[in-house]
Amino acid sequence: MSTTSLSKSKAAPVADYLDRRTGVGRAVKEFARKVFPDHWSFLLGEIALYSFIVLILSGIFLTMYFVPSMGHITYPMDQLPVTMQGVGMSEAFASTLYTSFEVRGGLLMRQIHHWAALLFMAAIVAHMLRVFFTGAFRKPRELNYVIGFTLLILGLLAGFSGYSLPDDVLSGNGLRIADGVARSIPIIGSYLSLGLFGGEFPGMDIVPRLFTVHILIVPALILALVTVHLILVVVHKHTQYPGPGKTEKNVVGYPVLPVYAAKAGGFFFIVFGFLALMGALISINPVWAHGPYDPTPVGAGAQPDWYMLFLEGSLRLMPGWPEFVIGGFTLSLNILIPGVVIPGILFGLLATWPFIESAVTKDRGEHHLLDRPRNAPTRTGVGVAIITAFMILNIAGSNDIVATHFELSINGITWALRILFLVGPFLAFMLTKRICLNLQRRDRELALHGHETGRIVRMPTGEFLEIHQPLTDEERWILVQHDADRLLEIDAPEDENGVRRPGYGLDRALQRVSRFFYEDRVEPANPSELAAAQAAHHAHDGELAAGPADDPALNPAAGEPAALGVGAHTAAEERNNPDAS
Repeated sequence: MSTTSLSKSKAAPVADYLDRRTGVGRAVKEFARKVFPDHWSFLLGEIALYSFIVLILSGIFLTMYFVPSMGHITYPMDQLPVTMQGVGMSEAFASTLYTSFEVRGGLLMRQIHHWAALLFMAAIVAHMLRVFFTGAFRKPRELNYVIGFTLLILGLLAGFSGYSLPDDVLSGNGLRIADGVARSIPIIGSYLSLGLFGGEFPGMDIVPRLFTVHILIVPALILALVTVHLILVVVHKHTQYPGPGKTEKNVVGYPVLPVYAAKAGGFFFIVFGFLALMGALISINPVWAHGPYDPTPVGAGAQPDWYMLFLEGSLRLMPGWPEFVIGGFTLSLNILIPGVVIPGILFGLLATWPFIESAVTKDRGEHHLLDRPRNAPTRTGVGVAIITAFMILNIAGSNDIVATHFELSINGITWALRILFLVGPFLAFMLTKRICLNLQRRDRELALHGHETGRIVRMPTGEFLEIHQPLTDEERWILVQHDADRLLEIDAPEDENGVRRPGYGLDRALQRVSRFFYEDRVEPANPSELAAAQAAHHAHDGELAAGPADDPALNPAAGEPAALGVGAHTAAEERNNPDAS
């Protein structure tokens, strides 16, 4: 008996035992047959998942040595680094130093953990933007989109709570900002601060509470939601980009076993190796250079991690004068607006977009084919506007770095960014929408006439024609397969008896929003237009085959037979079909 058959015979009873008691065999068989499409953009979600696994593994190691206490001690004189010896600090900060300098592999694990957190958030943001721009949130995936958005918020919470644990200068000032934002909320602000810090800032409870949030509550929620997220991906089947053979009823790709599982396993080790290299070669968050928390030494370069930088920038851009005392209570709009209102609007718009789009289209069908972003110009414009707003806030969060590196006035930079934040997103929206509509017009022209070749011929009648190379079936299918969205049609305001219809006001409002979405649109070439264009090209091909003019100066291709299937069109055709130009 071979070794392989022997191992199988030993594993069979165990597999049979589990299958009879849990039914796992049927689930594994069903999952192994699932087909996943092969496209590089689908790897973004995998990067987020693998980064989270690295976070869990490295976090378990760090938990063994971290002391979640704000009790005051003096750092020992016999431990590295020398600059911290004899300095008063919290036990949390001392344990962070001890892990970095005294524990073998401790600094490597700290840096891998931190880089994995940054990559985790970057992958989640990129994955969610891919879902947003391609319309992967449409029915039946609205719930899964909300779960993904919740994972984004939990990732922000996990990053902020972990970043604040070392109790160094940077994390302490971040907590000071969080306390100010919480206190700015009317009525409940002081209670939020009290519940967070257990008293006046900073108190003695914040690090133990953040430690519980960081290693227990948030990871448990992320694990639960990731599990539900992946189950729904299997239940709904995977989305795919349009192409020949791809429909709303099938998935073209590879099965989980053995192809996809092998590729995914290899990709996990690539991500793990990449993070290990970054942790070993690139220093990040050297807390010994900052020192333990002290509210006085805050200089240029004090920025949080990139995923929280937008909040820092929002606070820096807001003028300080909008603060009022009403009935003995202080209303700090200079903190409430940038710290709560603006992030709430941006994140709220991102979270509710699937339901807004569904309401203005009344689209109740299932969608498994993804949109090309150019075919949804309003959605793409709104997405770019949100990105633009966040990018401006990120730059504002580093306005001191910009000022010192480029020797500019920090006040001038701040005022320029204030103006840009108000007008930049609107300009980005309009420009992006115009670009998308122009790309649609080009797609329509390509579908009807093919690729320009730059060859001009003269017919015997003296007419000049440009030779066009026809598209392949795959190219043409991608250009014309989508349906153009229409303005929302609503019923009459009154029924046949003259009674006003309930809900007409809401329908009318949705129709106005629908006009904002779809009033500017380009219709894709329909089958009759494609057939007419094909017939015209064949007619021109016949004329070219019969013999074009033989003047070499006017026809560089004179004497050459016309290529099979090559089309041509004239300026008169473009005038008769202005949408195609």
